[in-house]
Amino acid sequence: MLHVAEAFIDKKYHPTVICRAYNKALEDSIAVLDKIAMTVDVKDRATMLDLVKSCIGTKFTGQFGDLIADLAIDATTTVGVDLGQGLREVDIKKYIKIEKVPGGQLEDSKVLKGVMFNKDVVAPGKMRRKILNPRIILLDCPLEYKKGENQTNAELLREEDWSVLLKMEEEYIENLCVQILKFKPDLIITEKGLSDLACHYFSKAGVSAIRRLRKTDNNRIAKASGAVIVNRPDELQESDVGTGAGLFEVKKIGDEFFAFIVDCKDPKACTVLLRGASKDLLNEVERNLQDAMSVARNIIKNPKLVPGGGATELTVSATLKQRSSSIEGIEKWPYEAAAIAFEAIPRTLAQNCGVNVIRTMTALQGKHANGENTWIGIDGNTGVIADMKECKIWDSYSVKAQAFKTAIEAACMLLRIDDIVSGIKKKQAPGASQGPSKPKIEEEGDADNEQMIPE
Repeated sequence: MLHVAEAFIDKKYHPTVICRAYNKALEDSIAVLDKIAMTVDVKDRATMLDLVKSCIGTKFTGQFGDLIADLAIDATTTVGVDLGQGLREVDIKKYIKIEKVPGGQLEDSKVLKGVMFNKDVVAPGKMRRKILNPRIILLDCPLEYKKGENQTNAELLREEDWSVLLKMEEEYIENLCVQILKFKPDLIITEKGLSDLACHYFSKAGVSAIRRLRKTDNNRIAKASGAVIVNRPDELQESDVGTGAGLFEVKKIGDEFFAFIVDCKDPKACTVLLRGASKDLLNEVERNLQDAMSVARNIIKNPKLVPGGGATELTVSATLKQRSSSIEGIEKWPYEAAAIAFEAIPRTLAQNCGVNVIRTMTALQGKHANGENTWIGIDGNTGVIADMKECKIWDSYSVKAQAFKTAIEAACMLLRIDDIVSGIKKKQAPGASQGPSKPKIEEEGDADNEQMIPE
């Protein structure tokens, strides 16, 4: 976009005129995308698998394409939330956790309908490590005696006063535990500390406890089990207790203990457990899985596809060239230049395939001239002109539309820059005075680099 705009800047076209033409071209290109887009049924698993596999076919995990695609689709459909009016929210960053555990085979990887984290119960010998249908309470407060913010000194004259102080601490912790235990929980999870005395009260009541859990993991447990994170025990209500989980279990994998809260009834958070021979392998699989989940999320949020292989750009370019003849005034030429700029994508594809670029582009432009062969593009493997629908080469509508918007808006933003203020300090001659000097008053006709707009 900037390259084709350079000629108009040299001819003293005003940047606003160019930007106006570019924005008009953007509106028309999005309209073309809407026209050629194909709607996908996100509930058709076979179609979704084909789409996700197409994005990871050339990556390291290409041989495990079916497995990675299955994991990505299962995870994204689990965390999807309907917002109404046909909108759907899929937050893969916040509510999908990828847990990498070295050992085993890649085929052992799976999606857990719940949350998994690297923690054990506070008192392993006294607290249960397996609970069916647990009642879960999530806390964001410490279950220990609150320390003062400022350093304080207390002078005790009698021995009984010391025991009174200790008893007050114990009563404070006991009061916290009583407020929690009256809701009859099976599992208590807090993001902060948990004292030994509180641990004693919980184990005595047959309640398992986990402390110092990450905030992100706590949010995922809340989404999966239906619990509400509470900041103060005295604010607890029955509706805050999570009852959606089917099983709480602590397992030892390798040398570490992992807690599982799984078999949730309607989980809106999940964990992808990846197994593999080494950490390097797991890191590579994680990167590929993130790409696959992003593709699945884009399709679920906006289930539309456009042809890949440069076919979309050629269709947009041909349509804009036809419409440029109906535009009046000097905006016509930047508008037509924007149409030519869209051909950069198929031209680059042809160059990467090693084919004759001029012949290939001429043939493609001829097929797209009448606006009918919208699915004709370049096969990236062979460099042959082919039907993208038959080759199953797709692009997500959301990604393609955003790419067009970003390119044109960034070009317009840079074109509007009329001057650059340099903040580099000038070097003084050696021996020159370093003290403050009188500023030079700019007089009329003495302004440097002041550009005049041509008549």
